[in-house]
Amino acid sequence: MIQRKEYLNQLIRWKDKDLIKVVTGIRRCGKSTLFDLYIDYLKNNGVNDNQIIKVNLENPEYNFKNYMDLYNFVKEKIDSDKKYYVFLDEVQNIESFEKAVDGLYIKKNVDIYITGSNAYLLSGELATFLSGRYIELKMLPLSFREYIDYYKNSEVEKMYLNYVNRSSFPYAVNLDSEKDIDDYLESLYNTIILKDVVSRKKIADTSMLQSVVKFMFSNIGNLLSIKKIADTMTSDGRAISVHTVDSYLQALVDSFVFCKVPRFDIKGKQYLMSGEKYYATDVTMRYALLGRKYIDLGHVLENIVYLELLR
Repeated sequence: MIQRKEYLNQLIRWKDKDLIKVVTGIRRCGKSTLFDLYIDYLKNNGVNDNQIIKVNLENPEYNFKNYMDLYNFVKEKIDSDKKYYVFLDEVQNIESFEKAVDGLYIKKNVDIYITGSNAYLLSGELATFLSGRYIELKMLPLSFREYIDYYKNSEVEKMYLNYVNRSSFPYAVNLDSEKDIDDYLESLYNTIILKDVVSRKKIADTSMLQSVVKFMFSNIGNLLSIKKIADTMTSDGRAISVHTVDSYLQALVDSFVFCKVPRFDIKGKQYLMSGEKYYATDVTMRYALLGRKYIDLGHVLENIVYLELLR
């Protein structure tokens, strides 16, 4: 496993604090692996196996019909006054999961950790139920520093070229060719779009959504506005309303495909109402959609620098 020391240290820092630890981030950025690393840390520091309860809600063997099934499953494993560490992976797959989380949180001997692959995890009822009782850890794919550390290679220029061509997603280090990487990223992208965008937002026109995504990947780092995007696509023969563009972009940001950066007026110290930049969580994902013939290295570098600043 790739050691995600920065994120691991954050979990260690919050260990046994009376807060729910919420790890968010794009699919396959390493959230489940982070839990495994943290569980290893717990075991190496005196925590017994039976004090650790981990449930991956994407695993079909956990056939929970509702949040009460999840709650009862975990509660039955808590059979002493010892401290229990509960890990719920991809918890948004259970409807009304926040009620199960809240029920477990109020138990005095439970330290609870949850993950999710979209920002809806911290919206609506969860925020209402748990206001002031959780801490969010926003996770990204591999940073350039982590990438270099993994390969133990100090040739910075060579490693940078690999980094921007071979993806920052942890699993990509196991793939040998750019073709394999592109196929993996295309599959991952389709999963994110179908599970975290189309189904959740109930989007009917997936072709139009694809057009918006391609436009955004083609314009990472460019100053954009919702109206400009709509006008540009309409002039190219893809008529779309400002409202639809706004809805699609919010869904893509909520699913961590893109990060949105508003403009800031330094002189007036006010956020401007229009015009912002969007950066891709993984710059190589766009190669799977747009190909590798044209690469704007300036904007790619800007994208990577921004992601480093987020960490």
